Amino acid sequence: MLKFEHVSKVYKGGKRAVNDLNLEIEKGEFICFIGPSGCGKTTTMKMINRLIEPTEGSIFINGKNIMERDPVQLRREIGYVIQQIGLFPHMTIQENISLVLKLLKWPEAKRRERARELLKLVDLTPDYLEKYPHELSGGQQQRIGVLRALAADQPLILMDEPFGALDPITRDSLQEEFKKLQRKLDKTIVFVTHDMDEAIKLADRIVIMRDGQIVQCDTPDDILRNPANEFVEEFIGKDRLVQARPNIQTVEQIMNPKPVTITPEHSLSEAIQLMKQCRVDSLLVVDEKKVLTGFIDVEMIDQKRKKANLVKDIVETEIFTVEKDTLVRDTVRKILKRGMKYVPVVDHNHHLVGIVTRASLVDIVYDSIWGEVETDEISKIG
Repeated sequence: MLKFEHVSKVYKGGKRAVNDLNLEIEKGEFICFIGPSGCGKTTTMKMINRLIEPTEGSIFINGKNIMERDPVQLRREIGYVIQQIGLFPHMTIQENISLVLKLLKWPEAKRRERARELLKLVDLTPDYLEKYPHELSGGQQQRIGVLRALAADQPLILMDEPFGALDPITRDSLQEEFKKLQRKLDKTIVFVTHDMDEAIKLADRIVIMRDGQIVQCDTPDDILRNPANEFVEEFIGKDRLVQARPNIQTVEQIMNPKPVTITPEHSLSEAIQLMKQCRVDSLLVVDEKKVLTGFIDVEMIDQKRKKANLVKDIVETEIFTVEKDTLVRDTVRKILKRGMKYVPVVDHNHHLVGIVTRASLVDIVYDSIWGEVETDEISKIG
């Protein structure tokens, strides 16, 4: 899909921002470039769409040298998302999304239909088409920036720290959303970030750069377990959670496959009895097909039982979930960061398949953080 052959960028005075870079990126790969400021990661990305021209070497997209392409046409065939988003304030959301389509001379009706289709991908309703950027939150604006890059169905998307300016919760949510979107649409992503946690979470491979050169290019797990040198060790942070048990990687391997559930048609009295019987203070609510619809807990029942009789009358539908193939390390971070007691586990169709609790993560966290502590030392505690 994308190939760098001995690519360098040399500025006046002989400074090499990128030095003899060689890399091949496969179709559908999610590649994150990361490194200290001035390492060459953004320069490398901008050479792909010729916003910066390479001084030496060649870059190929699908076997074609980019320097033999018209730069304007090349850029229209590559999606591009930046941290500042770059939405035009005087244009509606529909006009912003379909900007490239207009340049490609798509008919108005077709542009509008494409914008409507794309909004569905990020759970935004059609009424957003007529809104203006200032009417949207930062997270919503960033979603529109991503959709604009996807509008012409470009197979290659460049993303320059797209979530860096967002608050942690919105950023976390958008990262999840975008990774699912990338898997679904099978796009090739080149992503620049300064956040190692973001790179670990999103990337199929991480490219760590220093002084214009690649120091290590590997999967997140391989980089965490086998850093190439002391620079990589220090850059990723020795305190970053690394699983001490290489055989445990996904949520499915540690989840409880039989969470306590109830259906919306049951009464609140039945819900209380079930909680007593199973010694829990909350229940996951599923429909007849085991699709997760929300949760209820003791406090909700206590507050609303005088006005409600059934589970469906009080169910809270906003609930954070993870898919069963999510990496354990990502789930650990979310549970600890958000102070959650548990996280429901779903499949790709949102069927409930299990639950991960704080307790089920204790051994993994202990082994990861204190793995070198001897058993007899632990026995002295308390």
